[in-house]
Amino acid sequence: RDSKPENILITDDELKLADFGSCRGIYSKQPYTEYISTRWYRAPECLLTDGYYNYKMDMWGVGCVFFEVLSLYPLFPGTNELDQVQKIHQILGTPQAEVLAKLKKHSNSHIDFNFPHKDGTPMSKLIPHCSAECIDVIVKLLAYDPDDRLSARQAVKHSYFKDLRQLEQAAKQQAAQNADQQPANDRCKQQMPPRQGAHGAV
Repeated sequence: RDSKPENILITDDELKLADFGSCRGIYSKQPYTEYISTRWYRAPECLLTDGYYNYKMDMWGVGCVFFEVLSLYPLFPGTNELDQVQKIHQILGTPQAEVLAKLKKHSNSHIDFNFPHKDGTPMSKLIPHCSAECIDVIVKLLAYDPDDRLSARQAVKHSYFKDLRQLEQAAKQQAAQNADQQPANDRCKQQMPPRQGAHGAV
């Protein structure tokens, strides 16, 4: 519940998440803590409800971090909760009425849901150097409605990560091939006659 650049550790080709002080089990009951996650990476359902969110808030955080890695600046640098929502609307546009109605069922009292209409800004204009597939991943990770947002399982199956999946599959095949060859090598060693040295069998 606190995905942000400061909590991502990288060494060579290994990446780890750090700081699990805010974690909760995904099967624990709602509502959860409202003021969770660093504001810039906080999902709309976390900002607009009294703690009625789920694991999809982490996927929102991943989308924000992904964008920041590619652009070198934060996507939604809000100065307070209301400004945070406004920053999101400036980029994504004002969500559909049915999405807001869904969130309003569990809304907190200090947020007015009568948001002024905004069309948003195409993600391709913000990171024009990125491929269409890359932009598609970010857009789907940043779906306003958590029900429409990619899960981790869906994200890794996206076509943008096809090359990584192929590398992983090739590594698995090579490991399996090496494992199959090892017993054959062991059998050959067992069947070979002892090598004669200067002092007899070796």
